Amino acid sequence: MRHYYDVVVVGTGLAGLTCAIYLKKAGTNVVVITKESAINETNTLYAQGGIIASGKGDSAELLRNDLLRAGSGYNNLKAVDFFVEHGPSLVMDFLVDEAGIQFSRSDEGEINYTEEAAHSKRRIVHYEDHTGDKLENSLIGYAKQTGVEFLPGYTAIDLITNDHHSRDPQEIYNEREVFGIYALNNPKGEIEAFFAGYVVLATGGTGNLYYHSTNPVSATGDGISMAHRAAADIINAEFVQFHPTLLFHKDIKRFLISESIRGEGGRLKDHQGREFMKEYSEMGDLAPRDVVSRAVYDQICKTGKEYMLLDIASYYQGSTTLEKRFSKIYSTCIEGGIDITKEPIPITPAAHYFCGGIKTDIIGKTSLKNLYAIGEVACTGLHGANRLASASLLEGLLWGKSSANDIIDNPHEISKQRCDNIPDWEKPSNAEAFDPLLIDQDMQAIRLTMWNYAGIIRTRKRLRRAESDLDYYAHRILKFYKGAVINKEIIELRNSVVSSQLIVAAALKNNKSAGCHFIRQ
Repeated sequence: MRHYYDVVVVGTGLAGLTCAIYLKKAGTNVVVITKESAINETNTLYAQGGIIASGKGDSAELLRNDLLRAGSGYNNLKAVDFFVEHGPSLVMDFLVDEAGIQFSRSDEGEINYTEEAAHSKRRIVHYEDHTGDKLENSLIGYAKQTGVEFLPGYTAIDLITNDHHSRDPQEIYNEREVFGIYALNNPKGEIEAFFAGYVVLATGGTGNLYYHSTNPVSATGDGISMAHRAAADIINAEFVQFHPTLLFHKDIKRFLISESIRGEGGRLKDHQGREFMKEYSEMGDLAPRDVVSRAVYDQICKTGKEYMLLDIASYYQGSTTLEKRFSKIYSTCIEGGIDITKEPIPITPAAHYFCGGIKTDIIGKTSLKNLYAIGEVACTGLHGANRLASASLLEGLLWGKSSANDIIDNPHEISKQRCDNIPDWEKPSNAEAFDPLLIDQDMQAIRLTMWNYAGIIRTRKRLRRAESDLDYYAHRILKFYKGAVINKEIIELRNSVVSSQLIVAAALKNNKSAGCHFIRQ
């Protein structure tokens, strides 16, 4: 089956939704696809802390300085300036005034601002401690109201490019262009072609490449792998941010304990009740995430324990009750037998956010004609070597709007004749079904390799071991992929090993520790 649109957006998180809404409102024929059966199953859904807005006494210069300090000076200054000048106002203008989203307010009716690590001002707006699902579900509703078309259950496989896929030999001599994507219709098991003047990748990050992760299992580096195969530029792949406080629990997995817990006074402690963060930074518990993650990891290694502790019960002085301020964390911990109002929370660091990605300019254009990348899959250079807390949701919002506006201002259509020269996906004549247990085993091997050898603290010896092991996995996986019956799991496995190789190669190339890339010589 062949589909034709003005724009195909891949991904239904905040960035993809924002882009699609702006496009649809301008009359663009846009479709949004996601590999999940539930439209809202994204990284955005699980974001807890909040989103940067314009706080009292704040300024673009203060925010700029905080971004540069957190990013260790690796930030793209153009992207930072664009972000601080145009980003914070969008929260009120688009999310509140246009989409009608309500954030938490004080008893006096004022929007409540909270503080998070490495911020010099209380500039984070939130909806209790589950801002992400409030934004995600509200924007899906607004997008549907606007008329955006969604196709859940479609797994993007590859970008369609003229020089690689066309039957017309003259296309080899033209500039490389993206014509659309091949995508698997998951329920039917059929591969369909989506042709479009523009493709926008908003596929999220790489968290599931690591054994401990705050991300959903869908975060397998899909867009990064797809773009790499089409020869788009990938940059800063060594900068994988680890969150210091994932809930450590035998039954509850991948549950983040928001940084705003520490913003509201929470302290990290060892098993003897000793606070340790002052030993690692003068900023103490509000040091940047890379510093706190290494500190917690170091304490775990030194003590031989599996986790450290986060105590909010002894320090919280908020205007609302602890149960209300952190309702999701409170209820989830209660389910696991932990009462955060009376006892510390067991925590461990975990892979959280990919600061690298597909290289784009400050409006989301990639190095490939007709291809945009926005949100976590993209790298504008905004975050540098380490992301400032709560910057990612606003990044998705801003670049979702900016990419849409650029597309609207520059309408583009690929001729029907050129599309007709692109063949349908050809299945191998003797395609082999893959044992799901073997797929799971390979995925687990990749995740353990990345956690042990390319994780929070790296050495060249560990990275070379990761490189060797991943080369072995990639040879086997990619060889099988060529003759396999394609399904969602095998696509994710291929993307996972390719994205892991990109991270390790970048880490080996960069001998200098900076931000969340810490390499011990």
